[in-house]
Amino acid sequence: MFCYQCEQTSQGQGCQTIGVCGKDENTATLQDLLIHAVKGISQYAHRARQLGAADAEIDAFTIEAIFATLTNVNFDADKVAELVYKAAKVRDAACALYNGTAAKAGIVAGTLSGPAAWQPALERDALLAQGRGQLIPAAFLAGNKETKNLEELVVYGLKGVAAYAYHAMAMGSSAPASLATVHEILASLTELHTVEELLGLAMKVGELNYAVLEQLDGAHTETFGVPTPAQVRLHPVAGKAILVSGHDLHDLYQLLVQTEGLGINIYTHGEMLPAHGYPKLKAFKHLAGNYGGAWIDQADEFDKFPGAVLMTSNCIQQPKLSYKARLFTAGPVEWPGVQHIAGTDFAAVIAAALEAPGYAEDGPDESITVGCGHGAVLGVAGTVIDAVKAGALKRFFLIGGCDGARSGRSYYTELAEKVPQDCVILTLACGKYRFNKQDFGTLGGLPRLLDLGQCNDAYSALKIATALAGAFDCGVNDLPLSLVLSWYEQKAVAILLTLLWLGIRNIRIGPTLPAFLSPAVLEILHTNYNLMPTTTADADLAAMLG
Repeated sequence: MFCYQCEQTSQGQGCQTIGVCGKDENTATLQDLLIHAVKGISQYAHRARQLGAADAEIDAFTIEAIFATLTNVNFDADKVAELVYKAAKVRDAACALYNGTAAKAGIVAGTLSGPAAWQPALERDALLAQGRGQLIPAAFLAGNKETKNLEELVVYGLKGVAAYAYHAMAMGSSAPASLATVHEILASLTELHTVEELLGLAMKVGELNYAVLEQLDGAHTETFGVPTPAQVRLHPVAGKAILVSGHDLHDLYQLLVQTEGLGINIYTHGEMLPAHGYPKLKAFKHLAGNYGGAWIDQADEFDKFPGAVLMTSNCIQQPKLSYKARLFTAGPVEWPGVQHIAGTDFAAVIAAALEAPGYAEDGPDESITVGCGHGAVLGVAGTVIDAVKAGALKRFFLIGGCDGARSGRSYYTELAEKVPQDCVILTLACGKYRFNKQDFGTLGGLPRLLDLGQCNDAYSALKIATALAGAFDCGVNDLPLSLVLSWYEQKAVAILLTLLWLGIRNIRIGPTLPAFLSPAVLEILHTNYNLMPTTTADADLAAMLG
């Protein structure tokens, strides 16, 4: 096993026996093999698209398969193996599509090599042996290490893109142009490239991710309405309870519909917190509040929750036996031995909630504000612009991203606490849980802490930044704006590549760098974009204010 796709890999070098996330060797190996197989699909699908042919089922499976390899998504080796075998069948369908289209056009299709010609072994041990041949260290021996690191940067960015595309597709939104680009980039990765060419591919991923984030934002707002500021209760109310974690607003909506009138209160957890800002979701009276914090605390928080727990999309940790029987997964996320819901019939979750004790009494009446996405912030853009011009608002700090368990993340809490009172803090994703329950007060009638939403809502931050740049007739880099990002997994990589594609410089990332961002790769990104690692809160704050 070798995995270095997240920020928390063992000693910053890569996990080699079992993942820090809990992923075992077989699952990791099969996930590597799945990516190899999907590249074969794209070799044919890309060529078919160049001839004007596409298949929605091939596209959907490609996104589903890539998402399954994201950190903290699918830990079930048997299910990943099923995806590998299905990938081979889908690849054959893509091959037939390409060959048939080429024949109609009078073109000799030719025979493709590499992943396009790969065939999975029938026995599990032989399949695993094939997967071990795809290990990253083996690739290092065959070529330049930094080139391989850059290839992986592109792959990990695509994994983030697939996560966002999956959520959009779950709500019926499809973007053929974006799916075509996914195939184009994956097919390109089966060929040799220079460092400069790989940087170009990375920027192409950033551009692609912007389009997919825009698509997802549209799917969310068209389905659930434009988020508006809302107060979210932080403590329980008496009654039966279901906790929903992960990222999937579509699953949450279906659960709310199915539990209406049953006397069951629904609580959000982790990245589901921003759901309370959407008009169509907060209209449900039994969406009672938010429980707990970021995904990294779920083992203790799920253990104490007296009801059923539904994990959607990703960010699952190894469950404790104390709550494993009342934990359910849905969508791409799976864990061996945990009941998986196929589709959106949550009857089993509801039954488990009714059997559990629920809360005997109400907790304290405390709340926080969410729902400050680009629609809400740009709705008061005039007030913001006037405050900047008058000198009352000196600077914006975007402090957020993926949370994790590695030491050093108290940096983000300290930084937020030390931001001067004449500055506004923008935050998003689960990194906000480091400080989002603190009272930062107001500035010019606006909250000093603006929660823009999930990591899925990174488009809000980009929209706000570009709108402000337009209002001040300057570039984003000329705005009084500093970006300090915490990252953990591949959606953060996709967002970083989007920021770089937009030409945004001087971004700080931390608390540590993932192993695939080797010193040589970091130097390339530092030279081109002044990307830099975080240091200390005091030193970084002084530099940003200076």
